[in-house]
Amino acid sequence: MNQVLEQLRNAMQNTRDKRLYERYLSVLLHLEGRTYPEIAKIIGRTRQTVMNYCHAYEEGGISSLQMKKPTGKPEKLTEDQQKQLAETIINKTPAEVGFEAKYTWTLPLIADWIQREFQQSYTPRGVSKMLHRLGFSYTKATYTLAKADPEEQKAFKEVTFPKLKQQLENGIIDHLLFEDEAFIRAYQALQYNWFPKGQQRKIKTYGQHKGAKLFAAINYETGEITHYEEEKSNSLAFRRFVELILSRAC
Repeated sequence: MNQVLEQLRNAMQNTRDKRLYERYLSVLLHLEGRTYPEIAKIIGRTRQTVMNYCHAYEEGGISSLQMKKPTGKPEKLTEDQQKQLAETIINKTPAEVGFEAKYTWTLPLIADWIQREFQQSYTPRGVSKMLHRLGFSYTKATYTLAKADPEEQKAFKEVTFPKLKQQLENGIIDHLLFEDEAFIRAYQALQYNWFPKGQQRKIKTYGQHKGAKLFAAINYETGEITHYEEEKSNSLAFRRFVELILSRAC
């Protein structure tokens, strides 16, 4: 008996669930000789409730006192439909699936898409719960270069760049510079939207807005940075930037 009582006391110490603690306590008090009415008064429950706890323990032991998770309502969308929803949010913008001038997935838009595609009604709160179950979170999008070539990037990193470094070390070339240009543009503001956790939606950019043109180059050996600003972006502006670099290299 002492071992049984000790098991119940340990269970009471290790649980943070108020209802489960109540069940352990009811059985413990009953085994210590308290009556059902006495226990009911102590825990603030009915006599029948206390009896149910104790009878469950007698039939199945301490594990029978565990709280059973409610089954809840069945999912409105099938597994395949949920998969289609996730793929649409990841790979398409609202505008690409028929929502005019909409580029960010919001809860109401997703609910409208579900209603249109599957004839199932969801509240924004219901959509939010489902997206969290599917591994999505509410994050801000980020830009990505629309014309970037992954294969060329890999070839430069693994082949071209090592060759250039070797030529620099052998004195075949005098300087190794990395140059980049930027244009301060009036891009569409990045907004928060629903996307898989740990990832960001990529917003393609094409650099067609007006703004200030910036040139910069970094010397691979010294880390020295040369920068230059022009109002216009053209071949003459780039030429002036190259002349500035050459004047500093001499």
